[in-house]
Amino acid sequence: MGEPVSGRRQGALRTADVARESGYSVQQVRDLERLGVIPPAARSSNGYRSYALLHVHALRAYRGLAGAVGPVIARQLLAELRTGTIAEAASAINDVHVRLAREREEALRAQQALRAIQAEADTPEFEQDVERDSDAMTITELSRALGVRASTLRFWEQEGLVTPERVTSLQARRYDLSAIRTARIVTALRSAGYGIPAVREIVGSLHRLDGTEEAERVLRERLDGIALRTVGLLRAGADLATVVTAAAQESGAV
Repeated sequence: MGEPVSGRRQGALRTADVARESGYSVQQVRDLERLGVIPPAARSSNGYRSYALLHVHALRAYRGLAGAVGPVIARQLLAELRTGTIAEAASAINDVHVRLAREREEALRAQQALRAIQAEADTPEFEQDVERDSDAMTITELSRALGVRASTLRFWEQEGLVTPERVTSLQARRYDLSAIRTARIVTALRSAGYGIPAVREIVGSLHRLDGTEEAERVLRERLDGIALRTVGLLRAGADLATVVTAAAQESGAV
């Protein structure tokens, strides 16, 4: 995508022309028009839709935005880009880039935490400590160490993510080093944006030989996905600029 519109680019475009040039189907073009992703098409006397080159740019811009932030937010953004000033539009687009960069940083931190946890677990000292179990933590101590609420640890327990020991008649929670390690991995994955089902699957694999390898694979896939979304947004840059400039010209801001 991104090539100049061919054939009818000097005149009105049919729905089929817009579909071909934007990469969407004819029905998708109509649906996206109905949803407000692109401005309403002009109608001829016989009721046929008549599009302009701007509609193609808007659809291409939507593809990049939808891939970066999802279709709902992309629709909202395009509506804002068509009605705001150039400065407001530039700020909105920059926020999308910042959002992707933040997701990437979170995933990288989770990856680094996972590797640190694995390196620690591979040391003889860790194995000795597991056997001795002298470094167990209460729920208050663990929540402070991880930077999460005690209620969060209880929720993770309910979801089967982190299982503490229970001691005393008061059912006080006590986390041994194995549970602490699992809790650290859960914290890293949750901080990177993973939902409970995905984290549960990874935690379930920790007791297998591929445990940490599986978590590492999931994080690599997330980083690859963020990279693809970023590239898609970059590719949509010229189309976004066209949409913003056209809106500014129409409003007299340029």
